[in-house]
This record gives sequence, C-alpha cells and structure tokens, in this order.
Amino acid sequence: MTNNKAKVPEIRFKGYIDAWTQRKLGDFGKATGGTSIESEFNTSGNYKVISIGSYSEQSVYTDQNIRADLTEKTKSRVLNKDDLTMILNDKTSSGNIIGRVLLIDEDDSYVYNQRTQRIEPNHNEYEPQFLYQLLNAPDIRSKIINQAQGNTQIYVNWSAISELDYFVPQIPEQTAIGSFFRTLDEILAATQRKVAGLKQLKAAYLQQMFPQAGECVPRVRFAGYSGDWDDKKLGELGEIITGSTPSTSDAENYAEDGMIWVTPTDIKSLTISSTAKRLSKKGESIARKVPPYSILMTCIASIGKNTMNLVPASFNQQINALVPNENNDQYFLLTQSEIWSSYMKGTAAAMTMQIVNKSEFSKMATKVPPKDEQVAIGNFFRNLDVQIETQSEKMEKLKQLKSAYLQKMFI
Repeated sequence: MTNNKAKVPEIRFKGYIDAWTQRKLGDFGKATGGTSIESEFNTSGNYKVISIGSYSEQSVYTDQNIRADLTEKTKSRVLNKDDLTMILNDKTSSGNIIGRVLLIDEDDSYVYNQRTQRIEPNHNEYEPQFLYQLLNAPDIRSKIINQAQGNTQIYVNWSAISELDYFVPQIPEQTAIGSFFRTLDEILAATQRKVAGLKQLKAAYLQQMFPQAGECVPRVRFAGYSGDWDDKKLGELGEIITGSTPSTSDAENYAEDGMIWVTPTDIKSLTISSTAKRLSKKGESIARKVPPYSILMTCIASIGKNTMNLVPASFNQQINALVPNENNDQYFLLTQSEIWSSYMKGTAAAMTMQIVNKSEFSKMATKVPPKDEQVAIGNFFRNLDVQIETQSEKMEKLKQLKSAYLQKMFI
C-alpha cells in the first residue's frame, strides 16, 4: 500500500486534500542551456544579461549593468515573462549560488549567458511562481547542491539534475501556494527597501550634521545653535580603557548568568546587552569593566566595529572603551563613533598590522559642540536608529516566517 502521508506537506491551504505527484525536474518544461554571448555585449544594448553574477543568495536578480544587442546569436536567448533560469556553476566553494532560480518578470527584456539553464514551464501543468519558490526552498535546493562537482568552481550537469524527483500538487494548489509566497516576498522586499532607505537617510544626516574635514560647524544644524564646534581628542571626552581576557583555561572565570563579556564577534548592532560568554564574580574581579552607556570600539583586526553597552560590561583586549564624562552626551558620541570608525578603518588599511592602540585611540581628533546641542543631535539619531531597528527586526521576522513556511508547505 502506498504511504500517502509522505506525499502531502505539513501545512496546506483549506480545501486541498489530494496527494502530491512525483515529477522530475526535466518534466517542468522545455530546458535550453546557455552559450557564451560575451561577443554581443554592448553598454548601450537593449537587453539585460543574465550571467553567473546575476544570481544572489536571496534568489533575486542582481543587475550588473551588462547589456547585449539583439543579434543572430542572442535572438534565441531572449527570455519570456514567467520563464525560469537556473545557474549551474558557482565560483565559490560554499555553493550558496548554485542551483538558484530566477523568475523572469517581463517579456523581451533579458537574454541569458553561458552557465545558465532556461526552463520554459509547461503552463498547463505548472505555475511558474510555484516552481520558483519550490526550487529555491533551501531543503529542496539541497538536492542540486548534493549533485555538485568540482573544487574551486563547482558545477552541476543539467542532464543529471534533470532526473531529480520533486513532489508537486495540482495546478490550483500550486497557484495558491505561489500567490502566498509572492505576497510574502512583496512585503519582505518593501520592508528591505524601507530599511535601506532609512540607512541611506542616516548616512546623509551623518554627512550633514557633523563637520566635514577642514570645517568647524556642520552644514545642517538645529535652530538656536551657533558657534564653532570645539577641537577635542577622544581622551578628553572621557576615560579610555582597553579590555582584557580572564584566563579561559580557568572555567571558574566564566558563568552563564554573569556580567557580559564583549568580543568583536558580539558586536552586531549599535547597542548591546547580551553576549555569547559572560564572566563569573571571579572573572569580573580580574577583568576591566565599564558602566552602562560606554562606547566600545574594536581596535585590532576587525577595526572600527562600534556599540554601546546598555548594562555593566567587560570586554576583551581587541576593544577600547570610551566612558563619557559628564560634559558629553553618550548617544551623541555613539553616533559620532560611526565617523571615527571610518577614519580608523582607513588608517588601519594603510598599515601592515591592523591595530589602533590605546594611545593612538586616545589622541584621535574630533569636534564636539556644547552638551545641550550634543543631546539634541543624540536624541535625533536615537529616534532614527529606533526606526531602523524596528524595521530590521520586522525584516528578520519575515525572513524567519518565510523560512518556516518553505519547510512546511513543500515536501
């Protein structure tokens, strides 16, 4: 007796009860391999070129601004709306691109190059949006990854992977699933655009609301403030402390519920309140510590990563901390540390060994206004950072939601 339980996904839309049917990749539609069309490239060409660099880890088209003319060589490579293209080569050993699929969004706009396979879906049996989501689902794309060959540049043969088996439902259920994921993708893309827009806005404000090199005042200023900003060294803004590492061979220096101990890999956002490792009371007594709202910056190797600790913290020797004094606003300095970061990265890049020691860090020059103006600027950027964080969290939740549905809505 056939086990139908293995032929239905864990989650389905109401009203669909039929078992899914096993089909081969080659059954989905007419497949045609790409050939080299580099000779037809033209910066003023009318057709966007789909090459290996057009595929992203998000399975969306990346425009490399490569264009081609319509010629005898390319006319058979012009794609139609709802065609699929699959990348068969990957220049990285990780295999993060190989097997990814693009869904063509308009007629007569794209041509495809070598290393790409075109699939013209059989529209009577397959819904293109469904196939796009199915073939890009991580657990399902692993079928193709497992067929990969090569080392420095891995590849798969279409003749081999076209025999891979997939489970698909009838076309009405395919349409429902495809529409669901298309809507989810549209919401996710809109959120990503919002995050990108807010980050661009912040970058513009950083340029305008802090003095540029050779200038004494910013180009954009809140009403009521005037006068030159003061020249200061970082060491004049507060206490500079270099971190340390309690012996890792002594397990008693660390505890699951102790003080946070920050390393460069823990710095992933502008504020921090938890870390992978924490110090015990014993470790805390050995380590160098800072109070909440100190500015932490990496000064060795991964130079220029910055954050503010929201709770009492310790940190390792790759990090210098600035504990702001009472004359300076912490969030203003956190915001300005993004400018220090760019300077530090540029300085470190010119050196053989990437390191900014405590002395050099303390002597770094900056410009600051009186504290009341610092507070106004700090509050402005805090509100902007909250918006960025809120939208970023929404984006991550949407990604997790999609990942969960991809696992449960396909076999």
